[in-house]
Amino acid sequence: MEAPRALARIGGALYLVIIVLGLWQEAFVRDRLVVSGDAAATAMNIHSMEPLWRYGIAAEFVLLICAIVVMWVLYILLRPASRDLALLAVFFNVVAIAIEGAVTMSLIETLFPLGNARYLEAFTPGQLQALASLSIRSHGYGFGVALIFFGCFCIVTGALIFRSGYLPRLIGVLMQIAGVCYLIDSFALLVAPSLANRLFPAILLPALVGELSLSLWLVTKGVNADQWRALTHAPRPVAT
Repeated sequence: MEAPRALARIGGALYLVIIVLGLWQEAFVRDRLVVSGDAAATAMNIHSMEPLWRYGIAAEFVLLICAIVVMWVLYILLRPASRDLALLAVFFNVVAIAIEGAVTMSLIETLFPLGNARYLEAFTPGQLQALASLSIRSHGYGFGVALIFFGCFCIVTGALIFRSGYLPRLIGVLMQIAGVCYLIDSFALLVAPSLANRLFPAILLPALVGELSLSLWLVTKGVNADQWRALTHAPRPVAT
């Protein structure tokens, strides 16, 4: 309560960690090991660079831990603007984090068909490679579903930032645009995968701009502490 700027900087720093880990997983793990449309090449890559795949899985759970802390920080920082909307944002993000944690198990399942267990001899190499690819594909769709709820979180968070007065309204608008982009991308994946392939990754660039803007502002500027405290200690309206 007495150090909103320090809290904002902690949240912003962890948000940057989330962004860096997410980009690293996408660009240097999955894009490097997963060959689209080639289950055999993907299986060979994962088998030969299994430690990298496991590091990516571990990084995902570190990311989720950071996301929980960031959610708590943003709730504290934004609840003076509207406690009800801040709680709504938390609910959306809790669902998103829970789904993302659950679908990360699919990345672990990818390793099982590529192991050396004797029971795997019941399957042909092609079948095992297909099973591994199906787990990866399942993760992709599950992650898309998680982003639906995260997109809603971004929209509500953007509205809170816009009305707060102690954070730039432009960042609020950018966060809402980020949320809309996540929703478009995820629903396109579910109802029109070919369209989603054409939209990705360009559709997510505005999302990166919005989230990066928020995290960098929190790290470098924090919040306007006087306005934040004024709203925090302001008397709440009594319903009649």
